[in-house]
Amino acid sequence: MKRHEAREKALQTLFQVDGTELTIAEATEHVMGLERDNFYDLLVQGTHTNMEAIDEKLKGHLEHWTLERLPKVERTILRMAVFELAYMEDAPASVIMNEAIELSKTFGDDKSSRFVNGVLSKFTDELAN
Repeated sequence: MKRHEAREKALQTLFQVDGTELTIAEATEHVMGLERDNFYDLLVQGTHTNMEAIDEKLKGHLEHWTLERLPKVERTILRMAVFELAYMEDAPASVIMNEAIELSKTFGDDKSSRFVNGVLSKFTDELAN
């Protein structure tokens, strides 16, 4: 499975879990069936396990928004991207940002990609300093 597809499936899995009673295992089964992918597993487990720390990192970059008010798609995309940017070192920040923007174009509304780009730009600027 290519990384872009793994990110799409991770988004679908984490989206299902956000605010529901579903477990990661149940959501993974719905999205992946019996198929397995290491990058997908790392992205889903890492984002879910580190969600509190990721949310704290995100809060400082949301102007006039709270995490709770964000649409679920954007919140999930941002969480995944921040996990990759902050905890993984195998892809350049520009690739991670581009992937997040593409996911927001596919799964979000007309304004999603600009919003995701703005938040992640602030986050990557902070990481660079």
